[in-house]
Amino acid sequence: MPFEADREVPALIVKFGDYPLHHGGVGAIRSLGRLGVPMYAITEDRYTPAAASRYLTRAFVWPTTGTEDPGRLIEGLIRIGRRIGRPAVLVPTDEEAAVLIAEHQSDLFGRFLFPRVEPGLPRRLASKQGLHELCVEHGIASPEAAFPQSYDDIVDFAEKACFPVVAKNREAFVRRRRPAVNGTTRIATREGLLALARDWGERPGVILQEYLPREDAEDWIVHAYFDRDSTPLALFTGVKVRSWPPHAGMTANAYVVDNPELADLAARFIKQIGYTGIIDLDLRFDRRDGQYKLLDFNPRMGAQFRLFESESGVDVVRALHLDLTGRAVPEGEQRAGHRYVVENIDLPALLAYRRSGYTTPHAPKRPSGTELAWFAGDDPLPFLTMLGRFVRPGAKHLHQLWRANRRGSATS
Repeated sequence: MPFEADREVPALIVKFGDYPLHHGGVGAIRSLGRLGVPMYAITEDRYTPAAASRYLTRAFVWPTTGTEDPGRLIEGLIRIGRRIGRPAVLVPTDEEAAVLIAEHQSDLFGRFLFPRVEPGLPRRLASKQGLHELCVEHGIASPEAAFPQSYDDIVDFAEKACFPVVAKNREAFVRRRRPAVNGTTRIATREGLLALARDWGERPGVILQEYLPREDAEDWIVHAYFDRDSTPLALFTGVKVRSWPPHAGMTANAYVVDNPELADLAARFIKQIGYTGIIDLDLRFDRRDGQYKLLDFNPRMGAQFRLFESESGVDVVRALHLDLTGRAVPEGEQRAGHRYVVENIDLPALLAYRRSGYTTPHAPKRPSGTELAWFAGDDPLPFLTMLGRFVRPGAKHLHQLWRANRRGSATS
């Protein structure tokens, strides 16, 4: 490794949603832990995969859902900081954590280390409506979208829309309290939309979005870390091969692919909005008009971030820690052709994609190397813990996600 991390400065994995099988948190613990950084994590219980990692100094068991009062969450975070005993780098793994940190910087400053960002920006970026408005403002391509305020608005939309359409929860934070849909949902017909909309209440918290046909599209991802001047210190591009639920969920299989055009687009957008910190972007390349259309902006570490590492050994979490501790982030090209596989969801994704019509012509035929999300020879317990917890509830959860994704397209 051509650099050394500051081993006197620990890091804390922060998440408030209830999802114990989170491979991204395990990846962050391993990434910094292998450099000798003391690692701490907030976990649902003592038997999560993250809590089982040999690189974790301590798990703080704190069952939360992300729906708690922000003041309570901040108080709990400060208590954990006191127990750590020295300022730690915060590594949020969900939108709730990223937004909470940004909006309460004055309460956390001096107790933790984190990028200083305009307080309202992460919430706006995590909002589907806020992101769409920023894209329009800065000339970034995104799918056509509507934001209905009532059932009557949905009826009017249905009369004019070209189906299929896509429905998403408008605000990232509503998904835990009163989600309208369980993730991105493709709706095939007017009747299917109106049937779903009857359950959305008087003020439907959804975005109705143009559907980009999978046979005419290719899904890309950008992960990066930007310093206080919104300059990228680490920036990576890759292409998704499979996700779960299909075409709408988390990455199950992906490759690192050099894409200078996409890297430039992301860097320009971040500079325009003045963002600082880690980003995880999802874009869809529309072959019909040759444009990359921004679908999601996650103002935090992405679960598949370990796909990307430079030839200097830098990933976005390492870049974050190096920068916040005053150390230089070494330059280096990304490892083109590297593959990332999430073992517990890639097999069902593979079966689902066989007849989907989706192709990834930019993905290499053979990987130059493979990073597994769960299994690691130097840290096997998280993988075994995942297996123990995944078999029954995990299979049930995957089935629920599949049914939710198919519900809107069942009526034709």
